[in-house]
Amino acid sequence: MFPIRYSKRTITDQEQIDAFLKQARVGHLGLTDGNEPYVVPLNFSWLNGCLYFHGADSGRKIELIDKNNRVCFSVTDEYGTIADPVPAMTDTAYMSAMLFGRVERVQEPEEMRDALQAMLDKYVPGYYPEPLSLQHVIKYRSSMGSAAAVFRIKPESITAKGNPPSETHSFYPGRTQQMDV
Repeated sequence: MFPIRYSKRTITDQEQIDAFLKQARVGHLGLTDGNEPYVVPLNFSWLNGCLYFHGADSGRKIELIDKNNRVCFSVTDEYGTIADPVPAMTDTAYMSAMLFGRVERVQEPEEMRDALQAMLDKYVPGYYPEPLSLQHVIKYRSSMGSAAAVFRIKPESITAKGNPPSETHSFYPGRTQQMDV
């Protein structure tokens, strides 16, 4: 594992990392295709220390996972620009996490349902009056006729870093350097 170079931005508080992964909305799955990288943006859920995503049960992503299930999953939220009178000191407020591990297809219907329910709770909270049924997960077919495939990454390692927003230096349209000198 490579250490984070800008170590003062390292985040090691697991509760903060868990909270971030529960609320962040888009992540990027990094795979390898021979010598070529392949990165796919995905919705995901963070549940019981594992990251879950879903998709069709065939296609390039599935072929690459079958060839090499070592992955990296990157998640970033950007909270705005931090202005500074010195141009080189202008910065970004953010948090990010990178998870490294192996991706596996979830086989147990109950775990599939729990992961998909976590996604529904995250992306459309309160929309459905009843929890996702096990029968729906088992019988579901997409408009292209494929079954839903659910995947799990149990991280072997996680790195996280961040730069919190600045109340006094957050950039907004109309803010000028002269206001900060």
